Amino acid sequence: MLTSQDIAQILLKEKAVFLRPEEPFTWASGIKSPVYCDNRLLISSVEAREKIIQAFADQIRSLKVDGIAGTATAGIPWAAWIAHELKLPLIYVRSSSKDHGRQNAIEGQLAPGKTCVLIEDLISTGKSSIAAARKLQEANLQVKDVKSIFTYGFPQVDGLFKDANLSFSSLCDFETLAQVAYDDKVLDSETLTHVLSWRKSVVFP
Repeated sequence: MLTSQDIAQILLKEKAVFLRPEEPFTWASGIKSPVYCDNRLLISSVEAREKIIQAFADQIRSLKVDGIAGTATAGIPWAAWIAHELKLPLIYVRSSSKDHGRQNAIEGQLAPGKTCVLIEDLISTGKSSIAAARKLQEANLQVKDVKSIFTYGFPQVDGLFKDANLSFSSLCDFETLAQVAYDDKVLDSETLTHVLSWRKSVVFP
């Protein structure tokens, strides 16, 4: 079974993590970050995605869910591969309902009352993940867990998920990634201290 350190190695090997302390990235939320994780790059690597799919599948088997849900758009390919691996139905959640046709917020079919796991590629503030999970709950589906490849591990996120009565977990977290990057000499000690201090000081807009 892959460890969080193993996933960090994959992220670094595939160059899915960008470090730019001198010119921080701006997230959609407005947060300024010296680190940017782009897990979309992983979908093009057969070796990386097979390992990540197995890591997800190993965790999900014990939950005995009825289906796999993915968030649009980044979570869809991972959810599809995991559903295929586990031989389970697949659905996905739109960020907003369609403004035409049946105006669906959820695509695919999973009967009301069934259980599912929601797959994200990344959890930052957690707000979009929680919004997607609520749409599933509004469709009378039980969300057993929200899972992602990577999380920044902001302390505020724990509170948001707790308030929403949702559990979440990630294959890799920010502190593990930073430590592995330091051990592999991707980060020097000064940059390591900087990025860890940044993570603790972030205030959600």
